Amino acid sequence: MVKIKAAIIGSGNIGTDLMYKLERSEVIELTAMIGIDPESDGLKRAKEKGYLAFHNGIQSLKDNPEIADIVFDATSAKTHVRHAKVLAELGKLAIDLTPAARGPFVSPAVKTDAYLNEKNVNMITCGGQATIPIVHAINSVADVSYAEIVATISSKSAGPGTRANIDEFTITTRRGIEEVGGADKGKALIILNPAEPPILMRDTIYCEVKNMDEAAITKSIEQMVETVKEYVPGYRLKQEPLFDGNRVTVFVEVEGAGDYFPIYAGNLDIMTAAATRVAEDFAIHMLEKQSV
Repeated sequence: MVKIKAAIIGSGNIGTDLMYKLERSEVIELTAMIGIDPESDGLKRAKEKGYLAFHNGIQSLKDNPEIADIVFDATSAKTHVRHAKVLAELGKLAIDLTPAARGPFVSPAVKTDAYLNEKNVNMITCGGQATIPIVHAINSVADVSYAEIVATISSKSAGPGTRANIDEFTITTRRGIEEVGGADKGKALIILNPAEPPILMRDTIYCEVKNMDEAAITKSIEQMVETVKEYVPGYRLKQEPLFDGNRVTVFVEVEGAGDYFPIYAGNLDIMTAAATRVAEDFAIHMLEKQSV
């Protein structure tokens, strides 16, 4: 089967986990891993698997533009600001796994085909991918006036890129809650928990709604959980939604697939799984256009 070529920039935790997701794709052919440290574990693993492994950063794409049509950026928000300009000049589709927010926000669970004509899309944040679908589900039946999320992840699953992006995380996730989730106003917090043994990713979603309907909200949440589970099997509700007046609180947990990091790193897994699903949507769209 014909596939669309793709490359990953960033050989850290997220980029390496993404590599394992992409190698199972039926419509994407991973060709290269691009980093800056020749001794990074990600580049070593990519080379062992037979992929091209570059350690001169985005210059490798300038020198070899034919290696990919889709480029995943798993570096940092500040770095993607620079990368976005280069990728645009090269005519590459950029799927941004940083909170740089240079393109429209995308959550594959909140279906829309509008982004398929974009050249740079943003995957928001791990906390955003875990919580925004729930906010959207509640908003679709109850009209959310305010939504607040708290993402708690294991310290061990937060690499240098994640730690460098804490400020961007709160801003980008808050915007995603409003622009994709549909809340009139949003707020986002992240907690790095050093507990041993490491905890699974857990998220709390608190919403104030204008049209309370407990049965409709519960049904909408449960349907959304099943939608997310299609590409993140370890995504689940911790308990039934809690209702209090015009307020609803939802607790979710994300168990990772264990492709690269252990299963406690659900924050990595939900980002890479969501990015893979979005890239596959693009790839199918590209292949359909080629066949016309």
